[in-house]
Amino acid sequence: MNFSARTGLAALLLGCATALAAPSAHALTAKECHAKFKEAKAENTLNGQTFKAFKAANCDASTAETAPAAATSKPAETTPEAAKPAAPPAVSASGATFPSAVDPQYSKLSAGKARMKTCLDQYHTNKSSNANGNMKWIQKGGGYYSECNKRLKGE
Repeated sequence: MNFSARTGLAALLLGCATALAAPSAHALTAKECHAKFKEAKAENTLNGQTFKAFKAANCDASTAETAPAAATSKPAETTPEAAKPAAPPAVSASGATFPSAVDPQYSKLSAGKARMKTCLDQYHTNKSSNANGNMKWIQKGGGYYSECNKRLKGE
């Protein structure tokens, strides 16, 4: 073996030995993490934290070394917007009538689904009185749903 080959081999072996000897930060296995979660739950130290949040805070590799044994504080809860009574529908230039606010009965749904259901209710109401401005629910170039969704989003 020539000198450069021996030097390269020695460097490779030294690098492998160093990597294997260094303590590695590893993530807990799923079973270990779940056991840790159950233990924290039994001790009532979760403060309403879900397993997903607990796992991110305590079981991931990046936080495994730095995470304290005690659970983190409860994440801030998001509250849905206060349900506003629906104002009278707005009339567009094309003659279609659109709702001006999301119906409060859909406040528990996601924002997109609440807008869709509100628009659909108004579309059915308009259909009986011919107030859709010759628009179909979905059509090329933007149908009733597209226009209604834009208005409720505020675009």
